[in-house]
Amino acid sequence: MGEKADAGAGLVRLALSAAGGAERWSRARTVRGRLRMRGPTWDRVGQPGILDGVGVEVDLRQQRTVFTGFTGPARRGVYTPDRVTVERADGTAMLTRDQPRKAYPVFGANARWDALHALHFAGYGLWNYLTAPFLLTLPGVGTEELDPVEVNGERWRRLRVTFPESVVTHSSPQTWYFGEDGTQRRLDYAPHALGGLPAAHLTEAHRSFSGLVFPTHRYVLPRPPGGPLGSTPVITVDLDDLTVDFDDVTAPPVQEEE
Repeated sequence: MGEKADAGAGLVRLALSAAGGAERWSRARTVRGRLRMRGPTWDRVGQPGILDGVGVEVDLRQQRTVFTGFTGPARRGVYTPDRVTVERADGTAMLTRDQPRKAYPVFGANARWDALHALHFAGYGLWNYLTAPFLLTLPGVGTEELDPVEVNGERWRRLRVTFPESVVTHSSPQTWYFGEDGTQRRLDYAPHALGGLPAAHLTEAHRSFSGLVFPTHRYVLPRPPGGPLGSTPVITVDLDDLTVDFDDVTAPPVQEEE
């Protein structure tokens, strides 16, 4: 078991190095950008377009995500694990839900979400995506390297990741895939909010922003047990204009990718 744990830690170190380095991640405070989240899943739950073209800000020190322009131009949605709130620009709460993880309807053909369901799902999702791979270093997160797989002629290394209850995420465990250079390529999970349906989440178009590397295009495919992946994305996630704030505002400049 010790050998497995060491192997997992080594892959985490490689992933952190490929994403900008552990030291730089440790000084990052917030990530902001523009989000376009689309796909037939949003139509299915009755919330089409609710996250298409909103601003997003993730706090790297606590599980908190803010979407500007959420449900209206002068509104914002605020996610924390225990509460989600739709606010006016002055901070006045319009809609609030405590313990949002427990509030989803039973998922099925007729399941419909309200804006607060969508806010919780996207809030914890974007927090997970924009903190990766630094997320893997949080207390209680377990990692174990699995056998690699070959995908389109490339060798992808795999990591089994288990999360403590304190980290809100799609499911635990998950399987993360990395290229030989340490860049994240895929993660497999089964979202609680969507009835535990297995999904493969592909990550592409990696770009450097302020020295940290993020996939700027993501898409989710159905993952039938024992069968090939679906071919039509059920959710797509595109991120633009990312900026990172650091504790040390004099952090050395880096050359951004074109």
